[in-house]
Amino acid sequence: MKQTMNEFDFKNEFKKIRPDNFSYDGLTALYDHLIQYEEDCDTELEFDPIAYCCEYTEFDSFEDVKINYDIKTLEELQDNTTVLKIPNTERLIIQNY
Repeated sequence: MKQTMNEFDFKNEFKKIRPDNFSYDGLTALYDHLIQYEEDCDTELEFDPIAYCCEYTEFDSFEDVKINYDIKTLEELQDNTTVLKIPNTERLIIQNY
């Protein structure tokens, strides 16, 4: 049994379960990414905020990413993992690797 969620539901349910993992704008980027993934792969995903928190991390800036990963450029990061840029900010969500 699967539940259909729109962006509003996704954000609200996520904030109830894991309120501190992603910013509100970050959740928009993550939602958009997951919806695109479903469309590209022709598959349905389960809503699993704990798994998403283990799989993805939001950083305030690329400089913060470099502290945690041995990389020098954004292009190098993009060659290694999925990078979601949060519009109108310097923040990024990356798929942990």
